[in-house]
Amino acid sequence: MEIIFAILITLAALLLIGVVLIQKSKGGGLAANVSNYNQIAGVRKTTDFVEKATWSLAIFICVLSICACIFAKSADANQGTRLATPQTEQQQGTGIPTSGQPAAPAQK
Repeated sequence: MEIIFAILITLAALLLIGVVLIQKSKGGGLAANVSNYNQIAGVRKTTDFVEKATWSLAIFICVLSICACIFAKSADANQGTRLATPQTEQQQGTGIPTSGQPAAPAQK
C-alpha cells in the first residue's frame, strides 16, 4: 500500500511542477507563449484554472502524505512488538558455549 501512496504522490508532484511552470508570473512565464488560447478563453479563466489546479494538487499531496503516515503507523501497530531473543555466542559463530557447560577440548 505504501508503494501506491508513493506513486500517487510522485505523479501529483510532477503535475504540480508542470502547473507551476505554466503559470503567468511577473515576467510572463511559460503561459505567455500560449497567447492564442488566452485570446479565445480569456486570460482570467486560464489564470483561475491554473491557480485552482495548483492549490488542488498541493492539498492532494498533503492529504496523501498524512494518509501514508497514518497507514504506516497502523501497519506497525498491527505487526506488534516481537521481543528479540538474545543470541548466544555459540550461535553467533564464536564457538564458545555460554550455557555453563564445559568447553570441549581442542582437537589437534
